[in-house]
Amino acid sequence: MYFPSKERPEMPTTLPVPIEFRLPEGWFPARPEVLDTQGVAFAAVHAQPDAGFTANITIHGDLPPDGVTLAELADKSAERLREVAESVVVTDRREVGSADAPALTQCLTFSSAVGGMRRDLVQSQVYLSLLDAQDPCRRAVIRLTLTTTAAQYESVLGDFQDFVRTVRPDTGRD
Repeated sequence: MYFPSKERPEMPTTLPVPIEFRLPEGWFPARPEVLDTQGVAFAAVHAQPDAGFTANITIHGDLPPDGVTLAELADKSAERLREVAESVVVTDRREVGSADAPALTQCLTFSSAVGGMRRDLVQSQVYLSLLDAQDPCRRAVIRLTLTTTAAQYESVLGDFQDFVRTVRPDTGRD
C-alpha cells in the first residue's frame, strides 16, 4: 500500500488479497486503537472535522461464497447499518466496471448518535471484485467506504473518488 508518508500503519485486519492505493491530500491513516469497526483493515481520517465528526475512509475485504453478487453484499451492508442507525435509505446504487472487473457503488443516508449527538450522515460504498494475483481462481471483494456528515459530503466526495481510482491489486512490483 502507498501512504502519504513512509510510515505504514498497523492493520487490525488483513485483506484477502493485497492492494495498493494512495490517500488524497488532507487524509491521514487513523490510529488502529481508535477504530471501533470490526473487520476494518485500514482507516483514514480527514484533517478537517465537521461539527465534531471526522469524515473517514475505511477498507474492508472478504472472500464471499461463490455465487454471491455484489448487490447482495451491498444489501447485507445496508441491513447491518440499519441495526445501528436510524432512517437508513439507499439513495443510489449502480453497477460499474466490466465483466472482468465488476464493481458496484451505493450511497446511503442515515441518522446516528455519534459523540452523544444525533447526526445526519452519508456513506458512499464501493465494492470492487478483485482476482487474487497468486490464485486467479479466488475472487475477493474489497469494500471502500466514505462516511461523512451530510453537510461535508460534497466537499470530500471528490477526494474519495480520487482515492478509489488509485486502488488496485498489489502485484508486489514497485
